[in-house]
Amino acid sequence: MQEKPWKPWALLSPSLSAVFLLLVVPVCFIVVYSFWLRAPSGADIPAFQFGNYAKFFEDFFYPSILIRTIRVALETVILCLVMGYIPAYFFYRSESRHKSILLLLIMLPFWISFIIRTLSWINILGDSGLINYLLIEMGILNEPLSMLYNEGAVLMGLLQYLLPFMILNVYVSLDGIDKSLLEAARSLGCTEWQAFKEVVLPLSMPGVSAGCLLVFVLTAGTYLPPMILGGPGNDMIANLIFKRIIGTLDWPFGSAISVILLVLLGIIVFTYNRYLGINQIFKTLQ
Repeated sequence: MQEKPWKPWALLSPSLSAVFLLLVVPVCFIVVYSFWLRAPSGADIPAFQFGNYAKFFEDFFYPSILIRTIRVALETVILCLVMGYIPAYFFYRSESRHKSILLLLIMLPFWISFIIRTLSWINILGDSGLINYLLIEMGILNEPLSMLYNEGAVLMGLLQYLLPFMILNVYVSLDGIDKSLLEAARSLGCTEWQAFKEVVLPLSMPGVSAGCLLVFVLTAGTYLPPMILGGPGNDMIANLIFKRIIGTLDWPFGSAISVILLVLLGIIVFTYNRYLGINQIFKTLQ
């Protein structure tokens, strides 16, 4: 009996409706708002003009924040990749019966509010925080180091937020590699390092690329770590959007910045799909 063609769509309709109402419709509103005018009185005037986009590129202050956002996102990706691949590979090679508990610990930060996790760095890196307290008590320092409200503190906050995403993506990719391939490589004369370089690393690249893309996109759109841990010169593009929309209620200009960020991330995802294939992400989740 032939299956009716409308049945799959009927099953997908609840999720498609949610995506349409909660994602597509708000984005359409933002795009429309980006063309409106901001009156001197503070009112938003419906219009169709590109003044908000021109305003963003006329003053280098705004593009400089976008450039800083891309740079910080790339730095976060590199740090997460270097620090995330090692534990993911350890989990892959481990035969310990406690491996499931270790994996649970990796996911433990997701059980705690992101705001609380970010605020906790103030008690660690602050002038009266744990690190400065220990260094002064041990006689290494006479006065506290200034470790907060700079780019390094922002990177620390982003790293503790995004590192589990990288570890889990890489581990899922590694877990799909048959360990008999390593035994075959060693039986053919490969050393442990050669077997890793020639077998494990290439086969784990889908998870690596998926983790890098996910970390980059999440970093580019986050605003809490820069707002809480960064100084006046460490704003990222999401902080600029927040200040324009919430701080000054300039919805047209804030919407235009949001569209610029959305287009930039769309180009990055398209480029990834063009040269690496976005289907590799879904392969790592199978």
